[in-house]
Amino acid sequence: MTFSEHNLRLYAVTDSRWAGRQTLFEQVEAALRGGATMVQLREKALGDGVLLEQARAMARLCHRYGVPLIVNDRADIAQQSGADGVHVGQEDMQARDARALLGSGMIVGVTAKTVEQALRAQEAGADYLGSGAVFGSQTKQNALPMTRETLRAICQSVSIPVAAIGGITEGNLAALADTGIAGVAVVSGIFAAEDIEAACRRLLALSDRIRNGGNAS
Repeated sequence: MTFSEHNLRLYAVTDSRWAGRQTLFEQVEAALRGGATMVQLREKALGDGVLLEQARAMARLCHRYGVPLIVNDRADIAQQSGADGVHVGQEDMQARDARALLGSGMIVGVTAKTVEQALRAQEAGADYLGSGAVFGSQTKQNALPMTRETLRAICQSVSIPVAAIGGITEGNLAALADTGIAGVAVVSGIFAAEDIEAACRRLLALSDRIRNGGNAS
């Protein structure tokens, strides 16, 4: 599946700790119905066999909606499952190694918290960056908030698109206006929502408003 910056408009990043009445699969489908433009399967606690099975099922689901599936950290699982790519952090597989393994036809995303990391990732063949934590994080308790100035500098330093991540909700998304991001990656703001589909519709509208130069408030 081809990738463009429009896939970052609303990037849903899974966390099954928020699964309650619904299974993770049902939650992801609700997010897709609500307009999620890309999905990352981020389930670090799963063993290899279960993760591969989940990734295969999620890839089929996402592709029914015409949306790419990205697997967190595991380029091998992405390759074996029919997913569209991998996202690697600074402590995970090197972006250059992920690109070498996956070739030019799959998506590689990289976490970048500084301009230097952003430039290195772009040089290594990344298709997009995830930058944050812009508002701290409920998912990563040790994630330090990123200033708007740093986020803007990262966006300006590279030619590949950037998704902001970290504690993003309907209430604070407007503060990311004028930073140059292509969209937002959201975890609990989607998967902890009472009505995931409705939350995604609202988040996508807010994301599009700030991407188009307007104020989301």
